[in-house]
Amino acid sequence: MLISFLTLLFFGCLTGVTTVVFGFGGGFVTVPVVYGFLTVTAGRGADAMHVAVATSTAVMLVNSVTATVAQGRQGRLRREYVWPLVAFVAVGAVAGSFAATSIGGTALRVLFALYLLVTIADSVLRKGFLSVADRSGPRPLGRSTTTFGGVGIGVVASCLGVGGSVMTVPLLRRRGLPMADATAMANPLSVPVAVAGTLVYALAPHVPAHPGRLGYVDLLACAALWCGSLPTIAVARRVVGRVPDRVHSVAYVALLVLVLVVMAATGI
Repeated sequence: MLISFLTLLFFGCLTGVTTVVFGFGGGFVTVPVVYGFLTVTAGRGADAMHVAVATSTAVMLVNSVTATVAQGRQGRLRREYVWPLVAFVAVGAVAGSFAATSIGGTALRVLFALYLLVTIADSVLRKGFLSVADRSGPRPLGRSTTTFGGVGIGVVASCLGVGGSVMTVPLLRRRGLPMADATAMANPLSVPVAVAGTLVYALAPHVPAHPGRLGYVDLLACAALWCGSLPTIAVARRVVGRVPDRVHSVAYVALLVLVLVVMAATGI
């Protein structure tokens, strides 16, 4: 048990880094890690993927709020890109969270992997992510992008427990924002996804009672991940602005590739 806790603590530290540097909030790290943790400690139960996604949303809630406050103090948040997009993300998040509870664990794993694959291909093959194509400066979001795009981001992100940063960061990037600002604004945009997902998973009906869980949320895994992530967020926010933009964008894609490879190799 101690080894499992220390493993989660380590990945919690990694989650803190990805929250600040990439705006992930923890989803891409915590979903595979918690799933693997459950496999080792309790076997591959039918609800393991649901518990992993639910736990990810709970971790993401605390991490995203903490990072939002920290980056807001640094002046990296721009209201015109956060509002009203965040409201439409919230609407989609509620729908996506309810949908996820009725999707089988295997289907959820496949969707998670496909989501990663499409995002990686889009970032590499389409111009505007690895380097800013238009040097004229940031452009505002269109109305249709804000409404329909926001709802779509909320549905997909809450369903898969990943916060939506992998959609909002490329979106803001292609509007001409530097990576440091795009990833910073992914955190407040992840908050409604995390709130909706955590509430729906924690209060989901007909979930078998299990010690140390609130609904589908694994409280022990959450505690270990938070112990690692919160101190790391405080440190990582001091260095994120010093990373060169090109390096930042390439590292973002590289991390997505790494997560996909780990999932394929471990059968998650």
